[in-house]
Amino acid sequence: MIDNELEEKGKRGKKKIKKGVYLLPNLLTSASLFGGFYSIVASLDGKYEIAAIAILIAALFDGIDGRIARITGTSSKFGMEYDSLSDLVSFGLAPGVLIFTWALRPFGRYGWLAAFLYVVCSALRLARFNVQVSTIESKRFNGLPVPAAATAVASTVLLFFYLGQVYASKHVTVLVLVYLLALLMVSNVKYYSFRELSLSRRMPFRLLVGLILLLIVIAAEPQMMIFMLALGYVMSGPVTMAYERRKKLSHASTRHEQKVARETGYHK
Repeated sequence: MIDNELEEKGKRGKKKIKKGVYLLPNLLTSASLFGGFYSIVASLDGKYEIAAIAILIAALFDGIDGRIARITGTSSKFGMEYDSLSDLVSFGLAPGVLIFTWALRPFGRYGWLAAFLYVVCSALRLARFNVQVSTIESKRFNGLPVPAAATAVASTVLLFFYLGQVYASKHVTVLVLVYLLALLMVSNVKYYSFRELSLSRRMPFRLLVGLILLLIVIAAEPQMMIFMLALGYVMSGPVTMAYERRKKLSHASTRHEQKVARETGYHK
């Protein structure tokens, strides 16, 4: 009788373990969430440079947690939902608070509307991603990723500090940048996802050399290089889309000319 009770308790214990959560990826997600929360606190205290650095650290943890989950086989529906909520705080609300308190307050309602538009577009981008995650192409994101937009905001703040401008009061380019980032997040512009860069697979040797050189360059001028990389990624989507559209028009024009040549019997 006692043995049967122990056996039943053991089975119930196993069932409880299966209903639990994976610690490692969710701890990393929690670290990313903490970075976003700390950024908000620092922004309200006027410590804008620290707030920007906190967002970049949150982005680093956000990039790690998903890859760790895939490598260790600990991906779960709970982890995906938790990661999405964390992203909304760390890369939606935190950059919105930072950019408003640091630069957009002097613009009045245009400033807080820009900050709100950034936050709501972040939420819409995350919601759309969760719905389309199983249907869209894995190599590309549909719209600017929320962490990339937050990195662009944080790196802009760090660049101004690096140039000796602690405040960006009435700097129209910052206002335009916020509106641009918000619209790109909810657009259909495609962005490379870097999912092919797997830590568990063999990659070309030149890729390792390139990454090492990139780290050296970033270490030499971190504020400038992080901003340049973030801006380059933000612009890569529209530039690639314009190039592919021009290429399609060129191919369509060529096919039309060939069709006309066949119909008229004229060949160059």
